[in-house]
Amino acid sequence: MRVFMTGGTGFVGSMLTKRLTSKGHVVTLLTRKIRKSHPVPQGVSMVEGNPTQPGPWQEDAANHEILINLAGAPVYRRWTDAEKHLIHDSRIETTKNLVNALERRTGMKTTLLSTSAVGYYGFHGDETLNEGSLPGKDFLASIAREWEETALRAEALGARVALCRFGIVLGLGGGALGEMIPIFNKGLGSPLGSGRQWCSWIHQMDLARIFLFIMEREDLSGAFNCTAPEPVRNKELTKVLGEVLGRPTIMPSVPGFVIRMIKGEFGNVLLKGQRVLPEKLLKTGFQFQYPDLSSALEDLLV
Repeated sequence: MRVFMTGGTGFVGSMLTKRLTSKGHVVTLLTRKIRKSHPVPQGVSMVEGNPTQPGPWQEDAANHEILINLAGAPVYRRWTDAEKHLIHDSRIETTKNLVNALERRTGMKTTLLSTSAVGYYGFHGDETLNEGSLPGKDFLASIAREWEETALRAEALGARVALCRFGIVLGLGGGALGEMIPIFNKGLGSPLGSGRQWCSWIHQMDLARIFLFIMEREDLSGAFNCTAPEPVRNKELTKVLGEVLGRPTIMPSVPGFVIRMIKGEFGNVLLKGQRVLPEKLLKTGFQFQYPDLSSALEDLLV
């Protein structure tokens, strides 16, 4: 199938592109600037354009059976008003423009797989959350809710829409592990705050397999929690990562007030978390290769 992807040059997008092309799919990546010095892998082409602005790239998008929407500014930073504006527009305006591109289709079946996040649910302590749980009211939850509502407008244009609510993606070359491994290698790994907050995570390969699974199953639509079936508390994540790396985790927990002082409002994301289960994927028969944290980290790091 022909796949058009926004955000395809980032951490998740690069990994997903490799997986798609290995399965014979032809991928077109939207990029703000085509760099001729960067070689393009076989099975991949590049289209230049700003996803937050309408443009000729929408004509290209309309000629693909699969649209994958991964674009969005990183949230793992201190949120100033300017950063919040960027986080919002990079997601909502991109999705709006991608949906509008579907008006240019010429009758082909189209599937839109649009990224969201488990932050959709807000903070619920130890409560177990599934796809039917209500959205939260904090900043990230409001962004995720608007993000999904914008993507779902594609249904009125005849597209099948899947909303992929990401947990923390564990993989090499970036993401959470890219931030954590240097700290742990220095022997400074430690729980955050109480360490009791839940971490809903997923191995990068299982995430790629979920995209392929949904692409191939035309009967699937709506929201999907893209998380492993065994979420862990932050304290356990710290312990297991230290064991796999062979690094001690004897440092005391980082106090919550210190994290909030450094990270501001974003500190709540690190200190509260969500306990999310992929109930819908499991019911449809998807099988995780890495359902538990130990096997996931050992595959990536050993």
